[in-house]
Amino acid sequence: MASTLRGNRVGRRLIASLGVVLLSAALASTVADAQTKAQKQAAGYDRAARATVLHNANVYIAADANAQKLSEVTPGHEVVVVERSGPWVRVFANTDVEDDSDPDAKPEFAEEEIVTPASGWIRDKGIVGPNTPDGDAILFGAAATLEEEAEQPHSPKYAASEAHLLYARVADYYPDSPLAGEAAWRAADVRWQLEKRDLSSLPSAKEQDASLRPTIYEGEMRKVIKQYPGSKYAAMAAYEMLDNRLCGDWQGLPKCPEMETGLYQKYAQQYPDGPRAAEALYNAVYRQGSLVTMYTVEENRKRAEAAADRTQAIAQDLKAKYPQSDYAARAASIAFKVQQGIAVYGTDRD
Repeated sequence: MASTLRGNRVGRRLIASLGVVLLSAALASTVADAQTKAQKQAAGYDRAARATVLHNANVYIAADANAQKLSEVTPGHEVVVVERSGPWVRVFANTDVEDDSDPDAKPEFAEEEIVTPASGWIRDKGIVGPNTPDGDAILFGAAATLEEEAEQPHSPKYAASEAHLLYARVADYYPDSPLAGEAAWRAADVRWQLEKRDLSSLPSAKEQDASLRPTIYEGEMRKVIKQYPGSKYAAMAAYEMLDNRLCGDWQGLPKCPEMETGLYQKYAQQYPDGPRAAEALYNAVYRQGSLVTMYTVEENRKRAEAAADRTQAIAQDLKAKYPQSDYAARAASIAFKVQQGIAVYGTDRD
């Protein structure tokens, strides 16, 4: 009995000690969170005062063009407005670099220089924030202009990355704007195309197995799908994300076109009203037509016939669902070639 009582007393002491430890940890965490919040508030990180600029803005140590230059804010990067003084605005500049809501996100773009948040003064011009009249249209228009410039030969070096950021600000600052969905999609697409271009230059881009090459960052595409479910932007984002699952090079083997046919058909079933559904079915037709050629070369008559039948079936499905699409006519052309014994993949031997 005495042993039992001693055990109970020890157990109670352990529980009490554990409670003190847990309470201390909770208090420490609360204090740390409060300190962090206070530090951000003291540093001027007032989220309601967020804004961006439409031009390269020098950040000076004082409200004087002859003062020391601290840094530069480029279009799309964020500032937090602290105060105004005549033609000058005191800001915390490039605050978006440290305030990233996605801890797994990659740096914006590898070719950009890393910028550090800085407190200083910029001229009060070209600043657009959530309270700017028609700010959504202003930012969207600036982004669209930069995107167009990026597509031209000898385009400005950072035109595409700046377009990406400005589009993202539209969706962030004006979530209720009729431009928000398209802006979010365009921001994600610009980034996607830039990364896709860069990764395509790597030797691993030719790997047959998609898992053997770097994947394109999907965070922004997934965000579009989550925030705009059922929209055409969600459908287009899902289509782009197929890139990460496609083979780099078929290497003349049927494994890849078989797998990819399934991907495209599944996509078309999931997004039948999306703007890329007809294109997805066309891609499925092309892959089945290619399989006919591959299996014929392998002298696998049974599988060649099955692929030929599937080519015709998908082409008919495409014609029935999207009769006005160019892809329906293109699929019909492939189906005809298969029917005539003309090679779809590689060079025709006749």
